[in-house]
Amino acid sequence: MQPTVLAVALVLMAALALIFWRAVRAANGSPPDINPDRLRTRLIWALTIAGVIISVASLREWPHATASESEAFTVSVTGGQWWWEIDQEQVPLGQPINFDVTTEDVTHGMGIYNSDMRLLVQTQAIPGYTSTITYTFTEPGTYQILCLEYCGVAHHDMINSFTVSETTSSEEKN
Repeated sequence: MQPTVLAVALVLMAALALIFWRAVRAANGSPPDINPDRLRTRLIWALTIAGVIISVASLREWPHATASESEAFTVSVTGGQWWWEIDQEQVPLGQPINFDVTTEDVTHGMGIYNSDMRLLVQTQAIPGYTSTITYTFTEPGTYQILCLEYCGVAHHDMINSFTVSETTSSEEKN
C-alpha cells in the first residue's frame, strides 16, 4: 500500500509542479487563450475525481484487520480491576482464534505476549462493549495476557495465561 501512496503522491507533485511551471511561463508571455474560470472548473473536477478514486482505492481492508472469522475458535476474555478471566485454558495451534474481550469496570488494554514477552496482538477492553480480535498462533506454548493501559494501583498484577497446543482439552475428552 505504501508504494502505491508514494507513487500517487509523486504523480500529484509532478502535476502541481507542471501547473506552477506553466503559470510562471504564462506570467511573462501573452495572455492565456483559455478562460481562467473554465480552467478552475476543470481543475476542481479533476481534483474531485482524483480524490474519489484515491479514497475508494485506499478504503480496502487493513492488513492487520481485526474482523472476526466465523469459523474460528472463540475465547471470551473479561477484565476487571485487577484481573483477567479467560474461559479457555487451551487453544488450538494453527487455527484462527477469536478473542471476545470486554471489561466489567474501567477501560483496559489487552495484550497477548509470547514466552519472549513479544507483543503479538492487542485490543481495547471497554465496559459494555465486546471487542473481537482474531489471531492464529503458529507456535505451541504458554502465552500471557497483560493489561496495556494503566488502570489503577494493581495494574501490574493483571496477568493471566493460556496454553496453545496441537489439541485442546475438549478434543482430548473425545
